[in-house]
Amino acid sequence: MASVLNVKESKDSERTVIVAGLPVGLFIDQLLVILVKKHFQDIKNEGGDVEDVIYPTRTKGVAYVIFKEKKVAENVIRQKKHWLARKAGHTELTVSHFSDKIFSSVNAILDLSVFGNEVTLETLVKDLKKKIPTLSFSPLKPNGRITVEGSFLAVKRLKESLLVRASSFLEKNRNFTSEGRKWNRRNPQKNLQRSNNYLVSVRTLVPETARNGEMLVLDTDIFLYLKHRCEFYESTLKKFHILSEEKIDGEITTIYLKNFQVGSQPNNAKHVKELIEEWSHALHLELRKETFILKGKENREKRMIKSACEQLSSRYRGVLTSFYRTHIDIIGSSSDTYLFKKGVMKLIGQKVS
Repeated sequence: MASVLNVKESKDSERTVIVAGLPVGLFIDQLLVILVKKHFQDIKNEGGDVEDVIYPTRTKGVAYVIFKEKKVAENVIRQKKHWLARKAGHTELTVSHFSDKIFSSVNAILDLSVFGNEVTLETLVKDLKKKIPTLSFSPLKPNGRITVEGSFLAVKRLKESLLVRASSFLEKNRNFTSEGRKWNRRNPQKNLQRSNNYLVSVRTLVPETARNGEMLVLDTDIFLYLKHRCEFYESTLKKFHILSEEKIDGEITTIYLKNFQVGSQPNNAKHVKELIEEWSHALHLELRKETFILKGKENREKRMIKSACEQLSSRYRGVLTSFYRTHIDIIGSSSDTYLFKKGVMKLIGQKVS
């Protein structure tokens, strides 16, 4: 199984692009490699000479394409739309720069127990695997929780699909509850207890904001940087009179947007959603994340690293520093994170690797 390290260690990163959205299970790996190579060698796709295609990788549906020239890689990325060959069903591909940036592969823990009254959870998981084959699913736990891993876009699509499904169930149960109260006036509590319990469960998955507004899903690192380092986020919400509800779930953050001022334009929430998505996409192309591992280090060394990060945070305003028990994340532009890391290493008396 090929790894991203193959590219990191080969000094070919500037000539390498990440290709996501490849059809999984439709072809044998060797044939898919041939199709990918042919696509990116075609001049119609702004392609050129391909040195290597690394596939399969640790992330389903993702390949690394290494060109012989850096210029070709840049041209391919500049081409906004990429569709794989007709025999692959005209699959749309997502092409981006290879780097240590935030988006590559993410994990998310989902609680599917709220769907238990509507469908067998094993059947639901089977349907989800079929619908989004590029995701890897862990075994379903007895409490209904399951871990999924894959590209950010695939996890985003999965979560949006589940929220739509939950909203549909909520509406159906709301109608059922209404009918139940109409025909079972003698003892509505007994007859509708199960339905009402389920209604509460689904409401925890689909907040009121989402049912009456807009919803978008972001990478958590992107969201934290957007909220804490970009004035745009709060100022835009204020400008368009939008109430936001944010739910961080590991590496995925879901944002719910709703008009909170009477008389606001009904499309304001949708407009703000589009603005945030544009900003997050721009940040995705710009940001890079470095991590200082604290786990396993002596307490003295941990204190030195934390102190160095705190000292440099005031100097590098464009870098977001997040402190955790086992590690410290620094997120910013490539140049800022490099200089920040270099500064930390200098302060603790180590060389930059």
